[in-house]
Amino acid sequence: MRPPVSLVWFKRDLRLSDHEPLQQAIAAGLPVLLVYCFEPSWMRAPDSDERHWRFVRESLEEMQRRLAPRGIPLYVFCAEVLEVLDALRLVVDVKAIFSHEETGNRITFDRDRAVAAFCRQHGIAWHETPTGGVTRRLYHRNGWEKTWIERMSRPLAEPDWAHFKPFHLPAEWLAAFLQRQLPAGVRASSSVFQPGGETAAWRYLDSFLYERGRQYFRNISKPEAARRSCSRISPYLTWGNLSMRQVWQATRTATERTGDRYNLGAFTSRLFWHCHFIQKFETECRMEFENLNRGFDAIRTEVNEAWVAAWREGRTGVPLVDACMRCVTATGYLNFRMRSMLVSFLTHHLWQPWQVGVHHLAQQFLDYEPGIHYSQFQMQAGTMGVNTVRIYNPVKQAAEHDPESLFIKKWVPELVALPAPFAREPWRMTPLEATFYGFRPGQNYPLPLVDLEKAAAHARDRLWAHKKDPAVRAENQRILRVHTKRRRAEETTVMGDAATVEQLLREAAGKEPV
Repeated sequence: MRPPVSLVWFKRDLRLSDHEPLQQAIAAGLPVLLVYCFEPSWMRAPDSDERHWRFVRESLEEMQRRLAPRGIPLYVFCAEVLEVLDALRLVVDVKAIFSHEETGNRITFDRDRAVAAFCRQHGIAWHETPTGGVTRRLYHRNGWEKTWIERMSRPLAEPDWAHFKPFHLPAEWLAAFLQRQLPAGVRASSSVFQPGGETAAWRYLDSFLYERGRQYFRNISKPEAARRSCSRISPYLTWGNLSMRQVWQATRTATERTGDRYNLGAFTSRLFWHCHFIQKFETECRMEFENLNRGFDAIRTEVNEAWVAAWREGRTGVPLVDACMRCVTATGYLNFRMRSMLVSFLTHHLWQPWQVGVHHLAQQFLDYEPGIHYSQFQMQAGTMGVNTVRIYNPVKQAAEHDPESLFIKKWVPELVALPAPFAREPWRMTPLEATFYGFRPGQNYPLPLVDLEKAAAHARDRLWAHKKDPAVRAENQRILRVHTKRRRAEETTVMGDAATVEQLLREAAGKEPV
């Protein structure tokens, strides 16, 4: 007879604390089997990169090290989850699966539907727990903010390890189960990217809350200074080394201890927006492939492959754009404003459809979160319809946020000998000035693909004119009904405005605004 077990399926929740599925599985009373699957179909996806899976591997290895003294195994498979579940039926009777809900890409969505069908077929109860502040099957936003605050304020779901009953799979079964090997790049170590795991996650969070965050708001838009002054916890939220609740509660505590309501208040509001954009994607996940506002389907349909390749490779001839792309490709990190500028340059200055770049940046971001990525990409591209048109001027951004061109020269060494103004706009040099600095425009460094001012004007005129299109306006009304909350019958407002968040935080904490 096969022994009955509860199975905890780790996905994007790679931690051992504040973990409701773990807590629930232990409370169920059966022996518990801990499982993670490196799924080849997901690893081959166009939005996937080895840097993601290396981070996951590092996170899992730390979990295994922490569980080992308790005699608890965490089984890691390189196989599709359905293959593993089907094979496990030979040796165990899985009574229930416990996991977090996942707002992922189409591949993981289809996989979850297949797992649900498998569970129904074999009489397995699948208990899914909400992740962060995201609510499944939500088709309006009334009350969503209060639900978010309530979830963040709950006590942490700490597993009762004293009552954990570990289950050990038979060695002969493990030896017989056919597994694929992880790619060499996933198995290799790297000192360039942030390391995975709870220990590193808390180190980054604590150093931000009590030290680095003092310059958060001042440096949030600066591509070089932001690398230190921003929290850098986004990959740990993406892959679940930290829960949103842990971060929110730790931030509230740090706010009281340090009195820094200015910087940590700004950070707190961004935790809220993190879940807001994932909720938007959870509600309408077709935006992974399609314009959220279908009225924009008729514009920006042609692709210039040479321009897209230049954008991907950081050789557009616009220094800040190229520096940002080279930086994120090399390190997996770039601050939010510069990410937005990359999307703006692709979709506005180069007038390319957002779909041609969305997977490339997903691959580069170590913190790639589908719910945020696709929502933000479309917002910056202007295809949501309800947002204002944002067209970032790369030269202006460089002058304001990299005035000495230090970031540019770090990542575009071709320009290191030029004075800061020319490093921002090398095409502005006269032939005499170029000769003086030993610089050959178009040879040492490419000339810009487009005239920035003319390209921006073209995009601005096309987008603002198209906003008046009846199809766009009709779609805007639909989007507002689904993705915003209605305060009065005659008034609709984009949810999550700063005043609303501040009021909710005051109600939750009984204190002045953060």
